[in-house]
Amino acid sequence: MTGALSGVRVVDFSRMYAGPYCSMILRELGAEVIKIEFRESGDACRTIPPITEGGEGYIFSILNRGKKSITLEMRDKEGQEIARELIRKGDILLENFTPGVMDRLNLGWDNVSKLNPRLIYASLSGFGQTGPNAGRAAYDTVAQAMGGLMSVTGFPENPPTKCGPPVADLCGGTYTVIAILAALQHRNSSGQGQRVDVSLQDCIWLMTAVETIAPFVLSGHSAGRIGNMHPSIVPWNNYHAKDGYIVLCVVTIGQWQKLAEVMGRPELIEDPDTLPLASRVKRREELDSIVADWVKGRTVADIQRIMDEASLPCAPVMDTEKLISDPHIRSRQMVVDVEQMISGPLKMPGSVFKLSVTPGDPSAPAPFLGEHNSEIYGGLLGLSEAKIEELTGKEII
Repeated sequence: MTGALSGVRVVDFSRMYAGPYCSMILRELGAEVIKIEFRESGDACRTIPPITEGGEGYIFSILNRGKKSITLEMRDKEGQEIARELIRKGDILLENFTPGVMDRLNLGWDNVSKLNPRLIYASLSGFGQTGPNAGRAAYDTVAQAMGGLMSVTGFPENPPTKCGPPVADLCGGTYTVIAILAALQHRNSSGQGQRVDVSLQDCIWLMTAVETIAPFVLSGHSAGRIGNMHPSIVPWNNYHAKDGYIVLCVVTIGQWQKLAEVMGRPELIEDPDTLPLASRVKRREELDSIVADWVKGRTVADIQRIMDEASLPCAPVMDTEKLISDPHIRSRQMVVDVEQMISGPLKMPGSVFKLSVTPGDPSAPAPFLGEHNSEIYGGLLGLSEAKIEELTGKEII
């Protein structure tokens, strides 16, 4: 099936999580992604545990499925010229080095934009290409810390806490996809390429500030950590049932009255001090305790049935074991088996892109290092077998 981005070629210099997550999405949507890796070791993510029985990095296999891997020594002048030829034939360049690295490789925006005026040059870094912190190295947790997310994550009696998954890397990769698609649309109408500059810190700050900037502006105080509760909504928490945990989220007056009814608390249904959200927030401790007492005497299944019958939002806390066999997740094809050439079938998350004509395709395997050297160097760039052998002997490819 032809993808929505069929015919779009990505020259991908990125590695680890954030950049490869971006190009994973572009590949799922149909783009051709040529992953350029240093010839000695490749993407460092290849060796991050867990490792499959076939010796492949499992996380690498998820983030790089369907891409074409080539090896190239970009610190060599001849390797740089080969990279420039690939860029001439590309639509998108993606990189997530610390700012300055691509310039030192003679592959920076000012250099290569002259080769390909239609090029979309996407840079994803910890702090962006400009500003006092631009040259600083960063990983996901650095961005979570400096974007403000850790300051509001966790419980008040505990230290600032990072989110479980690498949300800075993953949302940074997602925002880069959005920026690339906007740049593609602009190029389609104008013929003009452009530079894309995405900062992980910017992304985390945007996500965090949606709820934290208003209280600060209005009161002068930074928001703190309140565990699983919502700063502006009560009840909204993760509650301990007899056999597990369940999340309850009650927002509107109508929802609160329904909850009071199913809890057997008729006095709360018309209590003017519990109807508006602002009043419920003032009585957070009291009302949250009432809900917690109701939950703790019941099973998760009982609570979910009662809440579902009342059309009230709730959810059991699911772990990977439950999710991977969950009927709804399975019905949405969100767990797929991808056949790796070396490791055999590996379970991976499916594609979220349920487009009616051009859905995302997560089924292609991740490449082994340099798997597509002959295809790209011989087919796309037209190098002869003798030239490819020469470049291999010189340790350039």
